[in-house]
Amino acid sequence: MKVARFYAPGDIRIEEAPEPVPGPDELKIRVHACSTCGTDLKIFRHGHHHIDPPRVIGHEIAGEVVETGAEISGWAPGDRVQVIAAIPCGECADCRRGWRTICPNQLSMGYHFDGGFAEYMIVPQRVLRVDGLNRIPDGLSYAEASVAEPLACVLNGQEFAQVGEGDTVVVTGAGPIGCLHVRLARARGAAAVYLVELNRGRLDMAADIVKPDAAICGSETDPVQAVLDLTDGRGADVIITAAAAGKAQEDGLKMAARRGRISFFGGLPKDNPIIACDSNLVHYRELTIYGANGSSPEHNKRALELIATGAVPVDDLITHRLKLDGVLDAIDTVASGEAIKVTIEPAAV
Repeated sequence: MKVARFYAPGDIRIEEAPEPVPGPDELKIRVHACSTCGTDLKIFRHGHHHIDPPRVIGHEIAGEVVETGAEISGWAPGDRVQVIAAIPCGECADCRRGWRTICPNQLSMGYHFDGGFAEYMIVPQRVLRVDGLNRIPDGLSYAEASVAEPLACVLNGQEFAQVGEGDTVVVTGAGPIGCLHVRLARARGAAAVYLVELNRGRLDMAADIVKPDAAICGSETDPVQAVLDLTDGRGADVIITAAAAGKAQEDGLKMAARRGRISFFGGLPKDNPIIACDSNLVHYRELTIYGANGSSPEHNKRALELIATGAVPVDDLITHRLKLDGVLDAIDTVASGEAIKVTIEPAAV
């Protein structure tokens, strides 16, 4: 079979490999769609401390069961499935409290296990043990199902920050995650959703698809003032920073209404993670700052349902579909900002 294997920063190779054979407690799937994300770009450029190369990467995975191990029940060849990316242990103190997104023993597809940039892959027992393999609802394409993984992360962030009916929500960052945040906030009953982005072309492309109530170009205007103007000086109830930028987080504090909630959704570069936080804003306005870290198996299940019911459409966010040979082109496209979502379809002929 053909795989895209990471060897070192700047070195991903398309090569032939033996088809994997499932163990007695594993499944083998044919990968029909594995969407790309900014993390794949970071891995390509810098590697990752959880990846011991060589490793087949790709973690937004949907495919078809083709073989089951002797000890597997409940699954059969032909089943259409979506695979979680972040795999909690299910046994630690945090998992037992229901906090599976922050499991200290978490493993990940495409990091600790070979991922979805391959024609076939193994779903390890660790995924099955935490109920991390999900049936794709009828009528949902593999490509759409692959977007359930990033949507699951978005769902975790918005549930934690309590996005709900009547909220005014600001989303900073017009990439695929930002677009999903706009759509999910609407589905959760937000009264208004504003999208902020520095890059004018990226903002226009995203806004044309997800139709925020206002699109604010941060390189052309002060986004804090723009949000205050849109809200008659009150500020927004929820600010979600779906961008790896310290200034976005600092601005989020300044544009929050009293008792506002700020979700630091996008992590900052590890060599520059410190921001200036006006503690008096947090104190006197009774602001709450939330983190957001990945998703749980349950988030993945509910994300699939949100996509399948049409509550959060994703098909129009997939702007590019490439074959497995095009993985490097996909990563270049992600880096260019010329796409919303780029999906690799290894099973395409």
